[in-house]
Amino acid sequence: MNREERKNLQKLDDLILNASENELEKIQEIDHQTQLEGASLYDVYIDSSSLINQSIKKPFRDS
Repeated sequence: MNREERKNLQKLDDLILNASENELEKIQEIDHQTQLEGASLYDVYIDSSSLINQSIKKPFRDS
């Protein structure tokens, strides 16, 4: 693993470790969806970290 990959992994770790309960639920949903699509949360986070951060931080809406 190179320096940039370690840095990105640390950012994802920090996002998870500092998340609220509601944000953790959203992260879990995103992780579940990415696994169903054959990807990892890390890969999706790296490809669109700002998108994931925005998705997690949005208020949760009940359907």
